[in-house]
Amino acid sequence: MTNVLVVGSGGREHALAWRVSQSDMVDTVYTAPGNGGTPDNIPIQPEDIGRLADFAAERGCFTIVGPEAPLAAGIVDAFTERGLDIFGPTQAAARLESSKAWAKGFMGRHRIRTARSAVFDDASKAAEYVDSVDYDVVIKADGLAAGKGVVVCGSVQEAKDAIRSIMEQERFGGAGRRIVIEERLSGVESSYIAMCDGRVAAPMATSQDHKRIYDNDEGPNTGGMGAYSPAPHVDADMADTIQSEIIDRTLSGMKEERCPLTGFLYAGIMIQDGTPYVLEYNVRMGDPECQPIVMRMDFDLYEYAAAAASGKLASMPPPRWRPEHAVCVVLAARGYPGAYPKGQPISIPHTDEHTTVFHAGTARRDGQLLSSGGRVLGVTSLGGTLRQAVERAYRAADGIGWSGKYCRRDIAAKAL
Repeated sequence: MTNVLVVGSGGREHALAWRVSQSDMVDTVYTAPGNGGTPDNIPIQPEDIGRLADFAAERGCFTIVGPEAPLAAGIVDAFTERGLDIFGPTQAAARLESSKAWAKGFMGRHRIRTARSAVFDDASKAAEYVDSVDYDVVIKADGLAAGKGVVVCGSVQEAKDAIRSIMEQERFGGAGRRIVIEERLSGVESSYIAMCDGRVAAPMATSQDHKRIYDNDEGPNTGGMGAYSPAPHVDADMADTIQSEIIDRTLSGMKEERCPLTGFLYAGIMIQDGTPYVLEYNVRMGDPECQPIVMRMDFDLYEYAAAAASGKLASMPPPRWRPEHAVCVVLAARGYPGAYPKGQPISIPHTDEHTTVFHAGTARRDGQLLSSGGRVLGVTSLGGTLRQAVERAYRAADGIGWSGKYCRRDIAAKAL
Protein backbone atom coordinates (compact mmCIF):
# COMPACT_ATOMS: atom_id res chain seq x y z
CA MET A 1 0.00 0.00 0.00
CA THR A 2 1.14 3.51 -0.75
CA ASN A 3 -0.04 7.05 -0.23
CA VAL A 4 -0.73 9.40 -3.15
CA LEU A 5 -0.38 13.17 -3.28
CA VAL A 6 -2.42 14.95 -5.97
CA VAL A 7 -1.18 18.50 -6.58
CA GLY A 8 -3.83 21.09 -7.45
CA SER A 9 -7.25 22.38 -6.46
CA GLY A 10 -9.58 22.11 -9.47
CA GLY A 11 -12.14 19.71 -10.85
CA ARG A 12 -9.42 17.76 -12.63
CA GLU A 13 -7.60 17.18 -9.35
CA HIS A 14 -10.80 16.09 -7.56
CA ALA A 15 -11.46 13.63 -10.41
CA LEU A 16 -7.92 12.24 -10.33
CA ALA A 17 -8.01 11.88 -6.54
CA TRP A 18 -11.45 10.23 -6.72
CA ARG A 19 -10.30 7.63 -9.23
CA VAL A 20 -6.91 6.94 -7.60
CA SER A 21 -8.60 6.45 -4.21
CA GLN A 22 -10.42 3.41 -5.68
CA SER A 23 -7.15 1.53 -6.18
CA ASP A 24 -6.54 -1.49 -3.95
CA MET A 25 -2.87 -0.44 -3.93
CA VAL A 26 -3.51 3.00 -2.37
CA ASP A 27 -3.97 3.82 1.29
CA THR A 28 -4.55 7.59 1.64
CA VAL A 29 -4.94 10.21 -1.11
CA TYR A 30 -3.89 13.72 -0.12
CA THR A 31 -4.71 16.78 -2.22
CA ALA A 32 -2.66 19.98 -2.06
CA PRO A 33 -4.32 22.36 -1.57
CA GLY A 34 -7.55 20.64 -2.66
CA ASN A 35 -11.04 22.13 -2.50
CA GLY A 36 -14.35 21.79 -0.68
CA GLY A 37 -14.99 18.36 -2.18
CA THR A 38 -11.64 16.65 -1.65
CA PRO A 39 -10.86 14.87 1.63
CA ASP A 40 -7.44 14.97 3.28
CA ASN A 41 -6.53 18.43 2.01
CA ILE A 42 -3.01 19.73 2.66
CA PRO A 43 -2.64 23.54 2.86
CA ILE A 44 0.32 23.77 0.47
CA GLN A 45 0.05 25.68 -2.80
CA PRO A 46 1.16 24.03 -6.10
CA GLU A 47 3.99 26.54 -6.56
CA ASP A 48 5.49 25.73 -3.12
CA ILE A 49 7.54 22.89 -4.55
CA GLY A 50 9.93 22.51 -1.62
CA ARG A 51 7.15 22.04 0.95
CA LEU A 52 5.31 19.64 -1.37
CA ALA A 53 8.47 17.55 -1.70
CA ASP A 54 8.96 17.58 2.08
CA PHE A 55 5.37 16.37 2.59
CA ALA A 56 5.69 13.64 -0.06
CA ALA A 57 8.91 12.44 1.56
CA GLU A 58 7.42 12.42 5.06
CA ARG A 59 4.29 10.49 4.06
CA GLY A 60 5.86 8.21 1.45
CA CYS A 61 3.70 9.58 -1.36
CA PHE A 62 3.60 8.87 -5.05
CA THR A 63 2.76 12.28 -6.55
CA ILE A 64 0.47 13.13 -9.48
CA VAL A 65 0.57 16.72 -10.73
CA GLY A 66 -2.67 18.20 -12.04
CA PRO A 67 -2.07 21.80 -13.22
CA GLU A 68 0.44 23.16 -15.69
CA ALA A 69 2.10 25.90 -13.61
CA PRO A 70 4.11 23.66 -11.22
CA LEU A 71 5.13 21.47 -14.18
CA ALA A 72 6.47 24.52 -16.00
CA ALA A 73 8.23 25.55 -12.78
CA GLY A 74 10.10 22.24 -12.57
CA ILE A 75 8.31 20.27 -9.85
CA VAL A 76 9.16 16.94 -11.50
CA ASP A 77 12.86 17.83 -11.69
CA ALA A 78 12.90 18.85 -8.01
CA PHE A 79 11.12 15.66 -6.86
CA THR A 80 13.32 13.44 -9.01
CA GLU A 81 16.49 15.01 -7.60
CA ARG A 82 15.27 13.99 -4.14
CA GLY A 83 14.44 10.44 -5.25
CA LEU A 84 10.67 10.97 -4.95
CA ASP A 85 8.27 9.16 -7.28
CA ILE A 86 6.22 11.57 -9.37
CA PHE A 87 4.09 11.37 -12.54
CA GLY A 88 4.50 14.28 -14.92
CA PRO A 89 6.90 15.88 -17.42
CA THR A 90 10.17 17.61 -16.66
CA GLN A 91 10.47 21.38 -17.01
CA ALA A 92 12.15 20.93 -20.39
CA ALA A 93 9.37 18.64 -21.67
CA ALA A 94 6.71 21.00 -20.29
CA ARG A 95 7.80 23.59 -22.87
CA LEU A 96 5.32 21.91 -25.21
CA GLU A 97 2.68 23.74 -23.19
CA SER A 98 4.52 26.56 -21.45
CA SER A 99 5.68 28.11 -24.74
CA LYS A 100 3.41 27.98 -27.76
CA ALA A 101 6.23 29.44 -29.85
CA TRP A 102 8.56 26.58 -28.83
CA ALA A 103 5.81 24.05 -29.55
CA LYS A 104 5.22 25.45 -33.04
CA GLY A 105 8.93 25.21 -33.77
CA PHE A 106 8.97 21.65 -32.45
CA MET A 107 6.07 20.65 -34.71
CA GLY A 108 7.88 22.12 -37.69
CA ARG A 109 11.07 20.21 -36.89
CA HIS A 110 9.23 16.89 -36.57
CA ARG A 111 6.72 17.13 -39.42
CA ILE A 112 3.63 17.31 -37.22
CA ARG A 113 0.68 18.92 -38.96
CA THR A 114 -0.36 22.29 -37.57
CA ALA A 115 -1.62 25.65 -38.85
CA ARG A 116 0.66 28.14 -40.62
CA SER A 117 2.00 30.60 -38.07
CA ALA A 118 4.49 33.31 -37.14
CA VAL A 119 5.91 34.44 -33.77
CA PHE A 120 6.21 38.09 -32.67
CA ASP A 121 7.48 40.04 -29.69
CA ASP A 122 6.75 43.41 -31.31
CA ALA A 123 3.12 44.56 -31.57
CA SER A 124 3.58 46.79 -34.63
CA LYS A 125 5.27 44.00 -36.62
CA ALA A 126 2.50 41.62 -35.56
CA ALA A 127 -0.12 44.07 -36.87
CA GLU A 128 1.78 44.37 -40.17
CA TYR A 129 1.74 40.59 -40.50
CA VAL A 130 -2.04 40.48 -40.03
CA ASP A 131 -2.37 42.95 -42.92
CA SER A 132 -0.17 40.77 -45.11
CA VAL A 133 -2.06 37.45 -44.92
CA ASP A 134 -5.23 36.54 -46.80
CA TYR A 135 -6.87 34.40 -44.10
CA ASP A 136 -8.48 34.84 -40.68
CA VAL A 137 -6.12 34.31 -37.77
CA VAL A 138 -5.96 33.18 -34.16
CA ILE A 139 -3.87 35.21 -31.70
CA LYS A 140 -2.23 33.20 -28.89
CA ALA A 141 -0.27 34.34 -25.87
CA ASP A 142 3.01 32.41 -25.87
CA GLY A 143 2.98 31.56 -22.16
CA LEU A 144 0.56 30.01 -19.68
CA ALA A 145 -2.79 31.81 -19.37
CA ALA A 146 -5.04 29.25 -17.61
CA GLY A 147 -6.55 28.09 -20.89
CA LYS A 148 -7.80 31.58 -21.77
CA GLY A 149 -4.87 32.99 -23.77
CA VAL A 150 -6.36 32.44 -27.23
CA VAL A 151 -8.41 34.94 -29.27
CA VAL A 152 -10.15 33.62 -32.39
CA CYS A 153 -10.51 36.52 -34.85
CA GLY A 154 -13.00 37.04 -37.67
CA SER A 155 -11.50 40.20 -39.15
CA VAL A 156 -8.26 42.13 -39.46
CA GLN A 157 -9.54 44.70 -36.96
CA GLU A 158 -10.38 42.01 -34.40
CA ALA A 159 -6.87 40.62 -34.79
CA LYS A 160 -5.26 44.04 -34.29
CA ASP A 161 -7.45 44.67 -31.25
CA ALA A 162 -6.35 41.31 -29.83
CA ILE A 163 -2.69 42.11 -30.43
CA ARG A 164 -3.07 45.44 -28.65
CA SER A 165 -4.97 43.87 -25.76
CA ILE A 166 -2.48 41.04 -25.24
CA MET A 167 0.84 42.76 -25.92
CA GLU A 168 0.29 46.39 -24.95
CA GLN A 169 -2.50 46.22 -22.35
CA GLU A 170 -1.11 42.93 -20.92
CA ARG A 171 -4.45 41.18 -20.82
CA PHE A 172 -2.70 37.93 -19.90
CA GLY A 173 0.22 39.49 -18.04
CA GLY A 174 3.70 38.32 -18.90
CA ALA A 175 2.32 35.34 -20.85
CA GLY A 176 1.52 37.72 -23.70
CA ARG A 177 4.88 39.46 -24.13
CA ARG A 178 5.36 37.16 -27.11
CA ILE A 179 2.50 35.97 -29.30
CA VAL A 180 1.85 33.36 -31.96
CA ILE A 181 -0.32 34.35 -34.90
CA GLU A 182 -1.64 31.36 -36.78
CA GLU A 183 -4.10 30.57 -39.52
CA ARG A 184 -7.63 29.97 -38.27
CA LEU A 185 -8.57 26.39 -39.12
CA SER A 186 -12.17 25.21 -39.38
CA GLY A 187 -13.68 21.81 -38.77
CA VAL A 188 -14.38 19.67 -35.69
CA GLU A 189 -12.29 19.99 -32.52
CA SER A 190 -11.34 17.08 -30.31
CA SER A 191 -9.15 16.44 -27.28
CA TYR A 192 -6.80 13.49 -27.69
CA ILE A 193 -4.96 12.57 -24.49
CA ALA A 194 -2.41 9.82 -23.95
CA MET A 195 -0.49 8.53 -20.93
CA CYS A 196 3.24 8.47 -21.70
CA ASP A 197 6.37 7.01 -20.14
CA GLY A 198 8.92 8.72 -22.39
CA ARG A 199 8.91 5.94 -24.99
CA VAL A 200 5.36 4.65 -25.45
CA ALA A 201 1.92 6.26 -25.21
CA ALA A 202 -1.31 4.61 -24.08
CA PRO A 203 -4.31 6.50 -25.46
CA MET A 204 -7.03 7.63 -23.11
CA ALA A 205 -10.69 7.67 -24.13
CA THR A 206 -11.46 10.36 -26.72
CA SER A 207 -13.30 13.48 -25.57
CA GLN A 208 -14.43 16.92 -26.65
CA ASP A 209 -14.27 20.16 -24.67
CA HIS A 210 -16.46 23.28 -24.95
CA LYS A 211 -14.17 26.29 -24.52
CA ARG A 212 -16.45 29.30 -25.08
CA ILE A 213 -18.55 30.70 -22.25
CA TYR A 214 -21.89 30.85 -24.09
CA ASP A 215 -24.07 28.42 -26.04
CA ASN A 216 -23.31 27.88 -29.75
CA ASP A 217 -19.60 28.47 -29.02
CA GLU A 218 -20.01 32.21 -28.57
CA GLY A 219 -18.20 34.62 -26.24
CA PRO A 220 -14.67 34.53 -24.83
CA ASN A 221 -12.62 31.42 -24.17
CA THR A 222 -12.72 29.85 -20.72
CA GLY A 223 -10.89 27.01 -19.04
CA GLY A 224 -13.70 24.78 -20.34
CA MET A 225 -17.47 24.74 -19.78
CA GLY A 226 -18.13 21.06 -20.27
CA ALA A 227 -16.93 17.91 -22.02
CA TYR A 228 -18.10 14.50 -23.11
CA SER A 229 -16.55 11.13 -23.95
CA PRO A 230 -16.25 9.36 -26.33
CA ALA A 231 -16.03 11.86 -29.20
CA PRO A 232 -18.02 10.32 -32.09
CA HIS A 233 -16.06 12.11 -34.81
CA VAL A 234 -12.85 10.34 -33.74
CA ASP A 235 -13.53 6.85 -35.09
CA ALA A 236 -10.99 4.01 -34.98
CA ASP A 237 -9.27 5.08 -38.20
CA MET A 238 -8.98 8.72 -37.09
CA ALA A 239 -7.70 7.64 -33.67
CA ASP A 240 -5.03 5.50 -35.34
CA THR A 241 -4.00 8.46 -37.51
CA ILE A 242 -3.76 10.83 -34.53
CA GLN A 243 -1.86 8.25 -32.49
CA SER A 244 0.72 7.44 -35.19
CA GLU A 245 1.14 10.82 -36.90
CA ILE A 246 0.83 13.11 -33.89
CA ILE A 247 1.21 11.39 -30.51
CA ASP A 248 3.90 8.85 -31.40
CA ARG A 249 5.74 11.39 -33.55
CA THR A 250 5.65 13.88 -30.67
CA LEU A 251 7.06 11.33 -28.24
CA SER A 252 9.88 10.31 -30.58
CA GLY A 253 10.65 13.97 -31.32
CA MET A 254 10.90 14.82 -27.63
CA LYS A 255 13.21 11.87 -27.11
CA GLU A 256 15.38 13.05 -30.02
CA GLU A 257 15.59 16.50 -28.41
CA ARG A 258 16.75 14.91 -25.14
CA CYS A 259 13.67 15.85 -23.14
CA PRO A 260 11.56 12.66 -23.18
CA LEU A 261 8.01 13.21 -22.03
CA THR A 262 6.48 11.33 -19.12
CA GLY A 263 2.95 12.19 -18.01
CA PHE A 264 -0.23 13.03 -19.84
CA LEU A 265 0.23 14.37 -23.37
CA TYR A 266 -2.82 16.30 -24.56
CA ALA A 267 -3.14 17.25 -28.22
CA GLY A 268 -5.91 19.71 -29.00
CA ILE A 269 -6.93 18.60 -32.48
CA MET A 270 -8.83 20.27 -35.33
CA ILE A 271 -10.10 17.78 -37.90
CA GLN A 272 -10.32 19.75 -41.15
CA ASP A 273 -11.48 17.95 -44.30
CA GLY A 274 -10.72 14.60 -42.69
CA THR A 275 -7.17 15.56 -41.67
CA PRO A 276 -6.10 16.16 -38.04
CA TYR A 277 -4.03 19.24 -37.17
CA VAL A 278 -2.55 20.15 -33.78
CA LEU A 279 -4.02 23.37 -32.36
CA GLU A 280 -2.03 23.19 -29.14
CA TYR A 281 -0.32 20.85 -26.72
CA ASN A 282 -0.91 20.44 -23.02
CA VAL A 283 1.30 18.27 -20.84
CA ARG A 284 -1.33 17.35 -18.27
CA MET A 285 -4.85 15.98 -18.22
CA GLY A 286 -7.45 18.39 -19.57
CA ASP A 287 -10.02 20.07 -17.36
CA PRO A 288 -12.95 19.35 -17.79
CA GLU A 289 -12.07 16.44 -20.12
CA CYS A 290 -10.58 14.59 -17.14
CA GLN A 291 -13.97 14.28 -15.45
CA PRO A 292 -15.80 12.22 -18.11
CA ILE A 293 -12.61 10.28 -18.90
CA VAL A 294 -12.08 9.07 -15.32
CA MET A 295 -15.78 8.14 -15.09
CA ARG A 296 -15.25 5.72 -17.99
CA MET A 297 -11.96 4.22 -16.73
CA ASP A 298 -12.13 0.48 -16.15
CA PHE A 299 -8.54 0.17 -14.94
CA ASP A 300 -6.44 1.13 -11.93
CA LEU A 301 -5.25 4.69 -12.63
CA TYR A 302 -2.61 4.57 -9.89
CA GLU A 303 -1.12 1.34 -11.24
CA TYR A 304 -0.82 2.77 -14.75
CA ALA A 305 0.56 6.13 -13.59
CA ALA A 306 3.16 4.37 -11.45
CA ALA A 307 4.15 2.16 -14.39
CA ALA A 308 4.48 5.21 -16.65
CA ALA A 309 6.54 7.12 -14.08
CA SER A 310 9.01 4.23 -13.92
CA GLY A 311 9.20 3.76 -17.71
CA LYS A 312 7.29 0.47 -17.68
CA LEU A 313 4.06 1.38 -19.47
CA ALA A 314 4.83 -1.08 -22.28
CA SER A 315 4.46 -3.95 -19.80
CA MET A 316 0.84 -2.99 -19.04
CA PRO A 317 -2.17 -4.21 -21.05
CA PRO A 318 -4.08 -1.57 -23.03
CA PRO A 319 -6.35 0.50 -20.74
CA ARG A 320 -9.96 -0.72 -20.63
CA TRP A 321 -12.96 1.59 -20.88
CA ARG A 322 -16.55 1.31 -19.75
CA PRO A 323 -18.91 1.25 -22.75
CA GLU A 324 -21.13 4.05 -21.40
CA HIS A 325 -21.02 7.67 -22.53
CA ALA A 326 -20.00 10.32 -19.99
CA VAL A 327 -20.90 14.02 -19.92
CA CYS A 328 -19.57 16.80 -17.68
CA VAL A 329 -21.52 20.05 -17.30
CA VAL A 330 -19.51 22.80 -15.62
CA LEU A 331 -21.41 25.05 -13.21
CA ALA A 332 -19.71 28.43 -13.09
CA ALA A 333 -20.10 31.68 -11.20
CA ARG A 334 -21.97 34.25 -13.29
CA GLY A 335 -19.42 36.72 -14.65
CA TYR A 336 -16.73 34.11 -15.32
CA PRO A 337 -14.26 34.30 -17.13
CA GLY A 338 -14.31 37.95 -15.99
CA ALA A 339 -15.04 39.18 -12.46
CA TYR A 340 -17.40 37.03 -10.40
CA PRO A 341 -18.64 36.86 -6.79
CA LYS A 342 -17.22 34.41 -4.26
CA GLY A 343 -18.45 33.07 -0.95
CA GLN A 344 -21.93 32.03 -2.15
CA PRO A 345 -23.47 29.15 -0.14
CA ILE A 346 -24.00 26.03 -2.28
CA SER A 347 -26.56 23.28 -1.80
CA ILE A 348 -25.99 19.91 -3.49
CA PRO A 349 -28.81 17.38 -3.15
CA HIS A 350 -28.12 13.64 -3.30
CA THR A 351 -27.39 12.48 -6.84
CA ASP A 352 -28.13 9.10 -8.44
CA GLU A 353 -25.57 6.33 -8.80
CA HIS A 354 -24.77 7.41 -12.37
CA THR A 355 -23.62 10.91 -11.39
CA THR A 356 -20.61 12.33 -9.56
CA VAL A 357 -20.23 16.01 -8.67
CA PHE A 358 -16.58 17.02 -8.93
CA HIS A 359 -15.65 20.17 -7.02
CA ALA A 360 -13.44 22.90 -8.49
CA GLY A 361 -13.94 26.41 -7.11
CA THR A 362 -15.36 25.45 -3.71
CA ALA A 363 -14.27 25.81 -0.09
CA ARG A 364 -15.65 24.80 3.30
CA ARG A 365 -15.91 27.30 6.13
CA ASP A 366 -17.61 26.51 9.44
CA GLY A 367 -19.21 23.45 7.89
CA GLN A 368 -20.71 25.43 5.00
CA LEU A 369 -19.85 24.73 1.34
CA LEU A 370 -19.10 28.02 -0.47
CA SER A 371 -18.13 29.07 -3.97
CA SER A 372 -14.51 30.19 -4.26
CA GLY A 373 -13.70 30.23 -7.98
CA GLY A 374 -14.99 30.84 -11.49
CA ARG A 375 -15.63 27.22 -12.43
CA VAL A 376 -17.30 25.88 -9.30
CA LEU A 377 -18.54 22.33 -9.97
CA GLY A 378 -18.37 19.70 -12.72
CA VAL A 379 -21.53 17.58 -12.75
CA THR A 380 -20.58 14.35 -14.54
CA SER A 381 -22.92 11.52 -15.51
CA LEU A 382 -22.76 8.17 -17.24
CA GLY A 383 -25.45 6.93 -19.63
CA GLY A 384 -26.09 4.04 -21.95
CA THR A 385 -26.41 6.62 -24.72
CA LEU A 386 -24.98 10.11 -25.05
CA ARG A 387 -28.48 11.57 -24.78
CA GLN A 388 -29.13 9.72 -21.54
CA ALA A 389 -25.83 10.94 -20.08
CA VAL A 390 -26.68 14.52 -21.08
CA GLU A 391 -30.14 14.30 -19.52
CA ARG A 392 -28.78 12.89 -16.27
CA ALA A 393 -26.05 15.52 -16.01
CA TYR A 394 -28.45 18.44 -16.58
CA ARG A 395 -31.05 16.97 -14.22
CA ALA A 396 -28.44 16.83 -11.46
CA ALA A 397 -27.00 20.26 -12.38
CA ASP A 398 -30.43 21.87 -12.22
CA GLY A 399 -30.93 20.54 -8.70
CA ILE A 400 -27.80 22.27 -7.39
CA GLY A 401 -28.35 25.75 -6.05
CA TRP A 402 -26.43 28.93 -5.31
CA SER A 403 -26.83 32.59 -6.15
CA GLY A 404 -25.43 33.36 -9.60
CA LYS A 405 -25.05 29.80 -10.88
CA TYR A 406 -24.47 29.63 -14.64
CA CYS A 407 -23.92 26.84 -17.17
CA ARG A 408 -24.07 26.29 -20.89
CA ARG A 409 -27.17 24.41 -22.00
CA ASP A 410 -25.69 22.83 -25.13
CA ILE A 411 -22.95 20.50 -23.90
CA ALA A 412 -22.67 17.64 -26.44
CA ALA A 413 -25.54 19.11 -28.52
CA LYS A 414 -23.53 18.99 -31.75
CA ALA A 415 -22.80 15.30 -31.24
CA LEU A 416 -26.51 14.66 -30.68
